Amino acid sequence: MKLGMARGEVYLRFSAILVLVLSACLVAFDTQTKVVLLGIQKKATYNDLDPLKISVYVTSAAAGYNLLQLCKHSTCSRGNFKASYMSMAWISLFLDQIAVYITFGTNTASVAASMMAVTGSEAFQWMKVCDKFSRFCIQIGGALLCGYVASILMALVSTISAYKVFRMYSPKWFLRLKST
Repeated sequence: MKLGMARGEVYLRFSAILVLVLSACLVAFDTQTKVVLLGIQKKATYNDLDPLKISVYVTSAAAGYNLLQLCKHSTCSRGNFKASYMSMAWISLFLDQIAVYITFGTNTASVAASMMAVTGSEAFQWMKVCDKFSRFCIQIGGALLCGYVASILMALVSTISAYKVFRMYSPKWFLRLKST
């Protein structure tokens, strides 16, 4: 059971890293240039929307965090950190929760800002950007979908971390460790 759960956590973390890197690359390398008026060119990049810029930083940081957790997992499996397993389990749970919530939050903020680019706003006299830059908007949409998939994968990793923490406590007594 332990080996299967550890292997599942490794697969989930590795999958989350791949999807996070894919999401960051799709946003960061997405540009489209169109001729707007008599030779004047307009270029759409992720720098045009601040939430997309923040999304690149957050997804990159979350991928780096999951990579560090994979490194920790490989060193802990060798028995180097058995004495401090309880504190490491709590820290991992706490950091996993932070990574999930921040990634989900920035992805949702990016969706909200991107919807303004899709629909525009007559009240603010903002034009619809996706009418002119359709490939750019489709690629950003794919990146945001990857961000939500990564958030789900990291939430599953977080449930495994929570299980690792709370299985050490007694089911009969509140916040009392199981006797070893």
